[in-house]
Amino acid sequence: MAEPAKEPPSSQSLEEQVEQWRSYLRRRQAIRPVDVEELEDHLRGEVTALRESGLSENEAFLVAVKRMGALDAVSNEFAREHSERLWKQLVMSPAVSVRSGVQEQTEAIVVLALTALAALAVKIPSLFGLEWGADRALFRNAGFFVLPILTGYFVWKRRLNPRIWTWVALGFGVAFIFANIYPFKPGSDTEPLTVLHLPIALWLLVGVAYAGGRWNESAGRMDFVRFSGELFIYYALIALGGGVLVGFTMGMFRAIGIDAEPLVQKWLVPCGMAGAVIVGSWLVEAKQSVIENMAPVLTRIFTPLFALTLLAFLGTMLWTGRGIDIERNALIAFDLLLVLVLGLLLYSISARDPEATPGAFDLLLVLLLVSALIADAFALAAIGVRISEFGFTPNRVAALGENVILLVNLGWSTVLYVRFLRGRSPFAALERWQTGYLPAYSVWAAIVVIGFPPLFRFN
Repeated sequence: MAEPAKEPPSSQSLEEQVEQWRSYLRRRQAIRPVDVEELEDHLRGEVTALRESGLSENEAFLVAVKRMGALDAVSNEFAREHSERLWKQLVMSPAVSVRSGVQEQTEAIVVLALTALAALAVKIPSLFGLEWGADRALFRNAGFFVLPILTGYFVWKRRLNPRIWTWVALGFGVAFIFANIYPFKPGSDTEPLTVLHLPIALWLLVGVAYAGGRWNESAGRMDFVRFSGELFIYYALIALGGGVLVGFTMGMFRAIGIDAEPLVQKWLVPCGMAGAVIVGSWLVEAKQSVIENMAPVLTRIFTPLFALTLLAFLGTMLWTGRGIDIERNALIAFDLLLVLVLGLLLYSISARDPEATPGAFDLLLVLLLVSALIADAFALAAIGVRISEFGFTPNRVAALGENVILLVNLGWSTVLYVRFLRGRSPFAALERWQTGYLPAYSVWAAIVVIGFPPLFRFN
């Protein structure tokens, strides 16, 4: 007979034990991050019930962990890694629960149906004589062909309550109205701005659905950050594979004297681009343990490269005395670079152990932030000079707002990171700032979509 269990050290409170358990789950990613909160509620409920039955705090916690049947696999991993903890004897079990095969098959069928729906959605306009590349209205509404379907997938998967998905659906409806109600003039600047900013505004609605009722929590928004980064990686991989498929398709048909280019341009490419969003999202959900090993590695590879790129850019600009070109295409490319820098920062934050001490990579991230902050300040100065000389235009005002938003984010992120390096602020403060600031980008995008066309008389 096994020896009776000893109490864990009295210095470790229930909250400390729960925090250790929760941190372990999030760090190892043995379960989906969006489920951690629900599982913690279940654990606390078990502890409360056991305490009421007369068990001590530590005894209740140990027994509650044992009763978490859905976490047998996680509990086994935890016990192996924490062999000095006596709960190893309580949770080690040969039976490890897994997801039902029926549930996996059901999800695969749903994803397949939604992928087909997204692929066909982009071809529906052709039934009404509208063609991509010829009709500007299609580009204004590009986000509505895929993003509502992706949102529907998360509504189904997260089993969102009617109140949340009703508000999300209302948001899509309002966005659709403002994307199509304005009489844009041919060659106007406000229409391309709507095309660029509308998907950014809609992505916030996708995030609300993805978070599954946890959007108001920093952890829920950080989960969406992880998802966005992982989806980008999967989509890029799918696009590379799709490019190879397109090349082989055209080559094979050319070998028999048939030009497959119309098929590729009108069907394969647009349908593939739409369907890949759904497939990539499903892969992120289904294969998180694989991609979450890949993404942090890519982050550590590209962070120093982007830091060197920005330093080289700033050095060249100062050496040559040349200012930043604020034409629309140049500004878009420059702002995308700054957004990628923020993306690297966000993903580094999401993959970092908040309890770890500062290291060399943290210093590299601060260098990247400072470089991006200086570059953004130069861009703002160039935009201000151009506005003072030639007046306000939709592109200049949109660029001004976006760069101000980036400047605030980069500036305060730098302050918080330096405070963390100096031991004056916890790393969690930086995470809360970044996740809390996310809606600012979608809010500004919505302002551009809704307010700029009438403000600049649809020019």
